[in-house]
Amino acid sequence: MDVTIIIISWNSQQILKKCLQHVFAQTVQPHRIIVVDNNSSDKSASIAEEFESIDVRRMAINLGFAAGNNQALDECKTEWVALLNPDAFPAPNWLESLMTAATDNPDIAVFGSRQLCFDNPLIIDGIGDIYHMSGIVWREHHRVPQQADDLIAKEIFSPCAAAALYKRQVINEMGGFDEDFFCYMEDVDLGFRLRLAGYKSLYVPEAAVYHVGSATTGGHHSDFSVYHGHRNLVWTFIKNMPGALFWLLFPLHLMLNIFSIIWFSAKGQRDAIIRAKWDALKGVPAMWRKRKEIQTNRRASVLDIWHVLDKRVFPRRKS
Repeated sequence: MDVTIIIISWNSQQILKKCLQHVFAQTVQPHRIIVVDNNSSDKSASIAEEFESIDVRRMAINLGFAAGNNQALDECKTEWVALLNPDAFPAPNWLESLMTAATDNPDIAVFGSRQLCFDNPLIIDGIGDIYHMSGIVWREHHRVPQQADDLIAKEIFSPCAAAALYKRQVINEMGGFDEDFFCYMEDVDLGFRLRLAGYKSLYVPEAAVYHVGSATTGGHHSDFSVYHGHRNLVWTFIKNMPGALFWLLFPLHLMLNIFSIIWFSAKGQRDAIIRAKWDALKGVPAMWRKRKEIQTNRRASVLDIWHVLDKRVFPRRKS
């Protein structure tokens, strides 16, 4: 099986070279490596071009994570694509482990990695995304010490695209990432759409990466992250929550959004969260049109989706 690694870079000068060095240290080398530079103002693109075997694509504007990946996917010909963030440094057997899992599980189209915190590798950064019935999302075991269960493969709702393997044909079937999202939650949206289409995701514990997280966007709690994450949270729910579950869970989703406004306003980020929710509302008509197509082509039953949602009354981000 052949695979292309895609890395989306924006002002990643301080970390991109380290990431690429880890890629070239892989026990199994990819057929191709594509670095999409989203109009960086630093030397990120030049650093990538120092590696002769890498295809560097310099964008005239910052396309974001979603459109940047779609640009690279359009020119991929390999059966598999591995997405890797520049702040994710893969262990030497990362790609080999993902490809072995793909070989051993031909009925699975998506594979996630064991993400460890770069600043403390004994702490888990995430082993896959959890989607709560309210619409909130978090990485399972985020910032929790690694435990024995973290070394066991299992089905997950969706992988974090900071380090994940996808069957290219399946991403194309989904229409790629939703470019309206720009960045944040676009991988969860894709994962949800894959679920609705009948595909499953598998967590591969042997595929380890050391992840910094939001290294170029100001951190998880920056205004940038709050805005895009909480706008896209609404859009993901509207597009994807199927049938009766949409109307059953919508009051809970509404409560989540009201609580988010109160919470982030109290933390001094009122402008960011209000702008996120206002822009989310303005985007509802477009998302509803997308919803109609997604739900029309849905193969998974409402019960199938209900089974994979987290249904705890009080969801814990650290589980």
